[in-house]
Amino acid sequence: MEKLMEKIISLAKRRGFVFPSSEIYGGVEALWDYGPLGSLLKSNIKKEWLKTFVQKKDNVVLIDGTVVMHPKVWEASGHLKSFTDALIECKSCHARFRADHMDAGNFVGQGKAKAKNQCSLCGGKEFTEAKQFNLMFKTYLGPIEDEAHVAYLRPETAQSMFANFKHVQESMRLKIPFGIAQIGHCFRNEITTGNFTFRSREFDIAEIEYFVKPGEDEKIFDEWLNDWEKFFVDLGLKKENLRRYEHPKGDLAHYSKRTVDIEYKFPFGWSELAGVANRTDYDLSQHAKFSGKELGYFDEESGKTYIPYVIEPTLGVERLLLALLADAYGEVEGGRTKTTESVKEKEIVLKIDRKLAPVKVAILPLLKNKPDLVKKAKEIHGNLKTNFICQYDEAGSIGRRYRRQDEIGTPYCVTIDFDTLEKDEVTVRDRDTMAQEKVKVSELLNFLKLKLEV
Repeated sequence: MEKLMEKIISLAKRRGFVFPSSEIYGGVEALWDYGPLGSLLKSNIKKEWLKTFVQKKDNVVLIDGTVVMHPKVWEASGHLKSFTDALIECKSCHARFRADHMDAGNFVGQGKAKAKNQCSLCGGKEFTEAKQFNLMFKTYLGPIEDEAHVAYLRPETAQSMFANFKHVQESMRLKIPFGIAQIGHCFRNEITTGNFTFRSREFDIAEIEYFVKPGEDEKIFDEWLNDWEKFFVDLGLKKENLRRYEHPKGDLAHYSKRTVDIEYKFPFGWSELAGVANRTDYDLSQHAKFSGKELGYFDEESGKTYIPYVIEPTLGVERLLLALLADAYGEVEGGRTKTTESVKEKEIVLKIDRKLAPVKVAILPLLKNKPDLVKKAKEIHGNLKTNFICQYDEAGSIGRRYRRQDEIGTPYCVTIDFDTLEKDEVTVRDRDTMAQEKVKVSELLNFLKLKLEV
């Protein structure tokens, strides 16, 4: 499984999915740039999330809150006091780790521990006492850097949804139950990082705060948990690679009545992909208390005002992207190597769901030294690219070009050959089956729309 992770990391960089941030300067730990294909994949994930949970829902609306909020927000939410990890330092080499990562092999960002309670870098066994370390990035508003101007980069998107609860409810005339959705950048100053993009310091969270009447929260919690898990399966993750983890009562966050994680079997083991939490009325009550504003909901039917409970489904976009790459990655026996006729090289096929694939269609002239074929191929490419993300490729043998597209998950390759010039037909190749089908140029667009379900 570790070798699979190495292969995914190699593919991600080589083919333009993920690059180390600022690599020309040595990189920055736990910060990643998403390349041309990774950006498209991320965008497609977000589009499917919006389509599933905003577009297709009658009572969920979207907002886009700021990354920096009033510092009182984080005092009210409990982040200033409770959003911490216990930090310890090796007395020999001064490397710092999370205290709960002292089990053997758990130093994911800095090599494996040599043994339990032993530094993974130098082997030292003496550590400082654990100190609480706040994970929020601190900044300042304005030119003066003093305590009066301290602000924080948000570690989650939730709080702007709570702070805007009244604005959204009244402006959109929403009745309980309803949800506020948001997707965007968040920042956490993680102590121990690693496993590629799994634990990053800058990432996107997609979450919903779904406001419900107290007493109806438990039933709605289960409904959202099922919907959240179904979303991952619909995106192509294998059901057997998903499981649920119920947080014990004693380990729940200070705001939570119940939390269930949806875990994925990553190449490095089972880890959290997403979660659903019952936050009760904690957040709205806290913001009402600290702001002095009324954040209750007036129920016209009963004539009573109450503080709604909140069910919160949340997921990390980058973690989902990593899970999708791991789930889709496969190898097949390919062509013969250059050095020997007896050994076949492994070739990569990324069987990612068609609706998520960064490139939908590749346009390939059979021969690049035939001007008529190239001209026709570019004409077809120009017609298709207004409907799909397409890639034109004329370099190398047609088999090699097929494999290049398989590596990035392109569902269909369209080959322009001599039949195109004589019969106005192209050859469409399916990534998963490698089956080839002749299609009239005049029917190609509709053919691909049906195949890609767009």
